[in-house]
Amino acid sequence: MISLAQAQAQIRTALRDAGIDSADVDARLLLEAATGLDRIAILSAPETLLNADQAAQLRQLTERRLCNEPMAYILGRREFRSLEFITPSGVLIPRPDTETLIEAALEAAPGARSILDMGVGSGCILLSLLHALPDAEGWGVDQSAIALRTSAKNARRLGLSARAYLLASDWGAALSRRFDLVVSNPPYIPSADIEGLASDVRDFEPRAALDGGADGLSAYRIITAQMPLLLAPGGVAVLEIGWDQSEAVGRLLTLAGLADIRVRKDLAGLDRVMLASAG
Repeated sequence: MISLAQAQAQIRTALRDAGIDSADVDARLLLEAATGLDRIAILSAPETLLNADQAAQLRQLTERRLCNEPMAYILGRREFRSLEFITPSGVLIPRPDTETLIEAALEAAPGARSILDMGVGSGCILLSLLHALPDAEGWGVDQSAIALRTSAKNARRLGLSARAYLLASDWGAALSRRFDLVVSNPPYIPSADIEGLASDVRDFEPRAALDGGADGLSAYRIITAQMPLLLAPGGVAVLEIGWDQSEAVGRLLTLAGLADIRVRKDLAGLDRVMLASAG
């Protein structure tokens, strides 16, 4: 038999020994998930003994983390802009860097009434925008069935289903209308760089959401070519990019006939988002 405090200490040590930088936080979250207790309950009674089921569950969750599986998949959820999104395996995990895209979109199109998210994934971008823009409606497209199911579940959980429309499409190919705001976080990592990613990304997150082709620009070529048919007059496109891709993506946006092309940096000072406007 082992107490809550002892279990948390043992997990923390095991994670640290495995080189996991977030060992302290991860140990607490794993213990909470295995026991169903929140942080206050654990701190209030650290001497409480785990029962057999809780101990077994904790061992299983810890083993998954020791294999570098991301916490978002182990817990099945991830917070993004103060909203909680379910994150099953097979869907790209929302990242803090992508919050830069949300901020840029809201500043560039504060009155948007129609939004398109190409490659909707978990729905974190589309649903965060709908949450911030109560008069807007949003369309999310994706080729992944699990992404569409997940974004639909997240829309229901956040009370946004009535304003979120989701459909399978090869980027914007299935659409025949225009939007005030088009956003996307497409795959942008060059194929040859995938193997060099951290193992928690490379081995667990969906390759289709990461691999941007030989030069990382395959998705941008399709997306920018479709922009003239998707953006309403005066509409704004907001795309997440890799830190070294602003010049290349800017050229593609120019070739597509868009104007007012500009870059938004993230909190680390790196190029993170490209914005452009329809004529």
